[in-house]
Amino acid sequence: MDREYAQPLDVEALARGAHMSGGHLSRRFRLAYGESPYSYLMTRRIERAMALLRRGDLTVTEVCFAVGCSSLGTFSTRFTELVGVPPSVYRAQAAGPMAGIPPCVSKQVTRPVRNREAPAAGPPLR
Repeated sequence: MDREYAQPLDVEALARGAHMSGGHLSRRFRLAYGESPYSYLMTRRIERAMALLRRGDLTVTEVCFAVGCSSLGTFSTRFTELVGVPPSVYRAQAAGPMAGIPPCVSKQVTRPVRNREAPAAGPPLR
């Protein structure tokens, strides 16, 4: 899932590869990672979306589809839950302040928070 985040999630195919049922894989995955396979995948997609939005050369819609989301509404909702601001606001705030910072550093600094832990109204990026 980390490498192929833009592909559709097929829990049953993952389960077959691990020789277990989809339900059992989902339960074991939650025990190991603290969230469902779908939630984990969405977190990976949002991480990649954050990097693309920081670049500033793609629209929010283009980023949504580039990371494998098929619904702009679902993408925006999940992005806001994890990051604390909508993707359009993040793009506007992050494009300037992150200029010149190596991508490996900005990825660590801006990593999204899992499990809806982002503050509702956090301070703007500076």
